Amino acid sequence: MKLDKRFEQMGLSGAVGASGTRACFRFGLRPELALGVLIAFSALAHAEDPKVSRVALFNSGVGYFQADGTVDGDASSDLRFRTGQINDIIKSLVLQDLDGGTISAVQYPSRDPIEKTLKSFGVDITGKPTLGQLLDQLRGVEVEIGAPTAGKGLILGVEKQRMEVEKGKVVETEVLTLLTDGGMRTFKLNEVGGIKINDPKIESELKKALLTLASAHDADKKTVTLNFAGKGKRRVRVGYMLEAPIWKTSYRLVLADGKKPYLQGWATVENTTEEDWKDVALSLVSGRPISFIMDLYTPIYVPRPTEELELYASLRPPTYEGGVPAEAAEMADTRAKRGTYAFSQNKPAAPRAATGIAGRGATNRETAALAFNDSSVESVATAEKAGELFAYDIKTPVSLKRQQSAMLPIVTAEIEGEKLSIYNPATHVKYPLNGIEITNTTDLNLMQGPVTVFDGSTYAGDAKIPDLRPKEKRLMAYALDLAVEVTQTPQTQPEELVSLRIAKGTLIFKRKYVDSRTYTLKNKDSKARTVIIEQPVFGEWTLIEPKDVYERAGQLYRFKVNVPANATATQKVVLERTADEGIAMSSMGLDTIDFYVRSRVSSPALKKALSELVAKRVAMDSAQRKLSEIESQISTIDSEQTRLRENIKALPPGSDIVRRYLTKLDSQETEIEKLRSEAKVARAEVEAKRHAVEAFLLELSVE
Repeated sequence: MKLDKRFEQMGLSGAVGASGTRACFRFGLRPELALGVLIAFSALAHAEDPKVSRVALFNSGVGYFQADGTVDGDASSDLRFRTGQINDIIKSLVLQDLDGGTISAVQYPSRDPIEKTLKSFGVDITGKPTLGQLLDQLRGVEVEIGAPTAGKGLILGVEKQRMEVEKGKVVETEVLTLLTDGGMRTFKLNEVGGIKINDPKIESELKKALLTLASAHDADKKTVTLNFAGKGKRRVRVGYMLEAPIWKTSYRLVLADGKKPYLQGWATVENTTEEDWKDVALSLVSGRPISFIMDLYTPIYVPRPTEELELYASLRPPTYEGGVPAEAAEMADTRAKRGTYAFSQNKPAAPRAATGIAGRGATNRETAALAFNDSSVESVATAEKAGELFAYDIKTPVSLKRQQSAMLPIVTAEIEGEKLSIYNPATHVKYPLNGIEITNTTDLNLMQGPVTVFDGSTYAGDAKIPDLRPKEKRLMAYALDLAVEVTQTPQTQPEELVSLRIAKGTLIFKRKYVDSRTYTLKNKDSKARTVIIEQPVFGEWTLIEPKDVYERAGQLYRFKVNVPANATATQKVVLERTADEGIAMSSMGLDTIDFYVRSRVSSPALKKALSELVAKRVAMDSAQRKLSEIESQISTIDSEQTRLRENIKALPPGSDIVRRYLTKLDSQETEIEKLRSEAKVARAEVEAKRHAVEAFLLELSVE
């Protein structure tokens, strides 16, 4: 069978050159498919048909693809990828020539930004230019105007003119001006039948620009050319990462009385490519590897600053300084020559030509670093750790038609488990949930996924399992348990003052808060039930009752209660929390201080300190009252003097009543002076006693 014929049977269109040294493949893929090309190798006319040998799918949205084949002598292979996949190819492509050959350069077409490419042509069509703007770029080029307004000449330019088409209606029209044999002529572009460019070079540039623009609209594929160099027939391998659908897991759990739970796990994979998988070694890798896309395909140009030439004014007649001695000039010249010579001797050597990546030494290590181990499995899949990842190596090679999915069994085993009911008032205030506590007694990491639960031969409900490591234990709930009713009765207890202390004038009191409730569980079933009660706990709460807890999970206490058939059981849960609160003693009233003096939790030292504080506060308050009384007397006399002065203004000067008022004012002034002196002394006494209280509080610390 001819090589071209074999390509057609594989769904590939290929072309073998006359020399028979190169085969070019074209892969037809749907735009939404991210797996891309799985046929990762094409060889010479004397090459073995390429075959996908290994696929590893990750649940982070990428896949590793490997193909193996043979080449004979120097060979090249063309791979076709979508433009969006080229970045992943550049980032991850690995080539190996396993039998002593050499890998040469991998070639692919460059992708300049379309605007930059268009600007490189002689005619700039970026920005969607109009016909007038396009012709204006061709000033000086000879063109021919077709009928009905025929003409031939050099383009002088295009301008816009306002013309009246109807009475009162003016439109703007582009007008082309040509220099013809008969002089300058103008043509309205909206009336021109056709324009021919007589300059073949300009016409060619315009065609190239238009073809470039057209190619940018195509959801095209790019050709990546792999080059192998060597002698004789050799094995080669290519591998790369591409975006891929994640693989998913689902489980079936069968429960039966007197038997261990039976777990069956399935992995769902999709072959969303246009190629069939034929006897592919498939690995499913769980974990969360970091994966990202980086634009390595688009050329990046670094902006450079624009420098301007320095402009010099006309030279003025120079003046010269005194000369340098000849000996000094020779020494300076010698130093300059040495510096130049030293520089030339230290310039970098010319770079060597790259010879490619040698594949030698791989003959005895055929699996290499890219391959996944093909060890046998116990039943369906082998568990293998890969760093922090976990891989399922499918036992037998997988064949899967393109655009089809498959379910592959990865777990089939009995596991440890106990049926029970799970009550959490936040889930349902009255009924618990039917559940099971399973222990992963397999050697596999169980991926998260849905679990369909069968109790005997009956569908019991659906659950969800998280990522579960070997020997890890987890609860699962799958249905509402209507056979058990739960009520909770809270017992309110007032907060309690536990202790008092003083720290630098702040009274700190510790209070105890109690959360007490009783759960009553009524089992209406003819079989005994085990119920797990989940009690939320937040902050610094301490479990007081019961003494033993089944387990603590995050912000939950779990208590295990056995409820006999057709019976009732209770579980009391008591939590305590203590908290410190503080209040500045300088702002406390005497009654509040006296309350804490008489408190049963106050220590003798604290009572003594509080009593001293009370005495100092009483003395300060007494001085404050004395000052207030004096200030009140002064205020009363001021008011009386104001009244007398107003009366004097209304009476005849020199009258007896005026003289009596003046005498009284004089005596009041004497009294005010005396009271103000007493107020000054009283105010100083108040300040002294206040400072004494503040100093006392600042130094006061009592446990």
